Amino acid sequence: MIQSMTGFGKHVIQLPSKKITIEIKSLNSKSLDLNARMPSVYKEKELELRKTIATALVRGKIDFSLYLESTGSETSSVINEEVVRQYMQQLNAIASVNTEKSLEIAMRMPDALKTEREDIDEQEYKAIEEALEIALQEINLFRSEEGQVLDDDFVARIGTITSLLLEVAELDKARLDTIRERLEKAVSDLKVSLDENRFEQELIYYLEKYDITEEKVRLKNHLDYFMTTLKSTDSNGRKLGFICQEIGREINTIGSKANFAPLQQVVVQMKDELEKIKEQMLNVL
Repeated sequence: MIQSMTGFGKHVIQLPSKKITIEIKSLNSKSLDLNARMPSVYKEKELELRKTIATALVRGKIDFSLYLESTGSETSSVINEEVVRQYMQQLNAIASVNTEKSLEIAMRMPDALKTEREDIDEQEYKAIEEALEIALQEINLFRSEEGQVLDDDFVARIGTITSLLLEVAELDKARLDTIRERLEKAVSDLKVSLDENRFEQELIYYLEKYDITEEKVRLKNHLDYFMTTLKSTDSNGRKLGFICQEIGREINTIGSKANFAPLQQVVVQMKDELEKIKEQMLNVL
């Protein structure tokens, strides 16, 4: 069954001293466009996380966010006492400032706090990997549900085009007779004598140029192939997009050969349905 490229997944982990939140958002894109935001401590794991996400989601404009929130007493930042004292001494040398005020100013100065490099906690990272898998399951479920909506729409619209193709077949019976009558009348209006055999040969040649039998057969085949591909086990938006191009080519050729107003009106309806399919096809994985 097809999948949409639109989706959202989120999972939150509560550890003894931290809350970890993972969010994944996905929109349509011609290729995989992955943007990752995470704390610097996990930057060395970014390629590994990206590979996991790319394998699961395949294609789309994807935003991956990893948030860490401390909920305990632990902190990686400490006051750089020696630097703060030097700032306070310099402030007092410039102007008479009370201790409380000079401390407040000094704490805002560069390097007043120093952050110690944290090492990755393996248990914490394992919890992140598990949370990522859950978030990916959520977003793929979202994508599948959206894909079902698209599937229903495609089935309905392909069904409409198929019904219109039956109308084309019915109109085609009267079309060539109408074109023939129009040509014979035009020639009779000229009031000139003609070689009937030669005229008949030229007329047959002319009418063959307007024959749409092959286009009708190919269009029916393309519509059937679209439905077969739609029901396959994998989601292949690119392949369905190529089939849409072939469907459009046959519809356009029928329209260019129509030379018959009722048939051209049906072709316009077919084109309208196909354009709506193409618009939605941009969202298919």
